[in-house]
Amino acid sequence: MTIEIHKPELEKLMREEIGRGRFQSVDDLLIQALYALRGNAESEPQASPRRKPKKNFAQFLLESPLPGSGLKLERPKDLPRPVEL
Repeated sequence: MTIEIHKPELEKLMREEIGRGRFQSVDDLLIQALYALRGNAESEPQASPRRKPKKNFAQFLLESPLPGSGLKLERPKDLPRPVEL
């Protein structure tokens, strides 16, 4: 069977979703879409397990909730206290 996509915005959306790692292929995307349309996406087996797209360390830090939290993570730079031996 051959399926043609005539709307460029739909093709772009499909490529973006596959590129993000939500789907392994167009087949996986269509299978999930059809199961969701039927209303039984959770009861049908998935063609392949969904994987979250991998993020690099910079993306992780940019999306972290800590920058606006006011949390201070700096260590004091004073000398250590005396210890009796």
